[in-house]
Amino acid sequence: MLEVGKRAPAFTLPNQDGRKVKLSDFKGKYVVLFAYPKAATSG
Repeated sequence: MLEVGKRAPAFTLPNQDGRKVKLSDFKGKYVVLFAYPKAATSG
């Protein structure tokens, strides 16, 4: 788990269009990462 104020590790994730996006693509910008794990479940 990350602590507030710590740097996030490098990662790559698909965007809403399925294209891969790297955290480093946003270097020098503010980034908000939102995860909604139940979005891909039936519950």
